[in-house]
Amino acid sequence: MIWKVKMKILKEGFPYILPSFFAGVILIIGSIIFITFKPVYLSCIALGSILIIFAVFCVFFFRDPAISITQGEGLILSPCNGTVMEIIKDGGKTVIRTFLSVFNVHLQRSPVSGKVIDVNHKDGKFLPAWDSNAHIENEQNLITIEGKGDEFPGIYIVQQIAGLVARRCVTWVKTGDVLKAGDKIGMIKFSSQIDLHLPDSFNISVKPGDKIRAGITVVAGK
Repeated sequence: MIWKVKMKILKEGFPYILPSFFAGVILIIGSIIFITFKPVYLSCIALGSILIIFAVFCVFFFRDPAISITQGEGLILSPCNGTVMEIIKDGGKTVIRTFLSVFNVHLQRSPVSGKVIDVNHKDGKFLPAWDSNAHIENEQNLITIEGKGDEFPGIYIVQQIAGLVARRCVTWVKTGDVLKAGDKIGMIKFSSQIDLHLPDSFNISVKPGDKIRAGITVVAGK
């Protein structure tokens, strides 16, 4: 069974898109009154153009493209779009660390079907995502999901980590929510990092350098 997700813009993007676009349009149209004062006229045109370009970029950044969620028994799906940085073993867990550039889709999806048992926010720094201490010291949200039945045994954590440019992790789920694999769970504004913690009983199917897509790429399986 496959369901489609319609293309739209995430609501978190509109506070960036609409003011920038309309301010840019007003500056460009309004610049006509300064046409005899060339420096002011050209400055208004330049600033207005920059604002409109920024608004268009934000439309691209906050996009929510139509996808088909990958289906299959016991498949762990990628929670994000990005590039795998490293895969490590950590106390009975496997951790898949992924870097998201400003060009990646920035919403996150549940890697498994299950129930949210905890959502925890941690204040912190804003180190670059590639810093080895970013996952420890940076501001972050941890979404803990208890997998459903025999198909997804164990506990899974999606760790949203703010970065040098990213300054806010947004979570759309709460404790007690029941999820299907591929359901939307949050986003990070601008570039960032996502760590997926899963039981080490699964076979990992990605490697560092791989490009992965939320709800589509299978990162592990039985």
